Amino acid sequence: MPRVTRGNSRLKNRKKIFKRSKGFYGKRRNCYKIAKQSVMKALKNAYIDRRRKKREFRKLWITRIGAAAKNRGLSYSKFMGGLNKADVEINRKMLADIAVTDPETFDHLVDLAEDEISS
Repeated sequence: MPRVTRGNSRLKNRKKIFKRSKGFYGKRRNCYKIAKQSVMKALKNAYIDRRRKKREFRKLWITRIGAAAKNRGLSYSKFMGGLNKADVEINRKMLADIAVTDPETFDHLVDLAEDEISS
């Protein structure tokens, strides 16, 4: 049987790897074996960090809300508990944005939460 070298398909696969390794430093860019390993690790880290980003943003929002509530004399947990009792359905992303950009509205929300806690 004749020997098959897989010329075109092999070149296509290598080209795909080298295209993804563009911008890497040294042999990570132009040595196929090392470039392949670097690309696989980069893809794995990208997959992991897409999930990690969600966690980190939630932590940031909670920190901002907690700091803004603390400035108005209320802890984060009491503030969120008061909002839940008052049936205010604003997610943490919007609450953090309101805390930073619109303090008057946030003050109104804190008053709502305090009224529910005291009653």
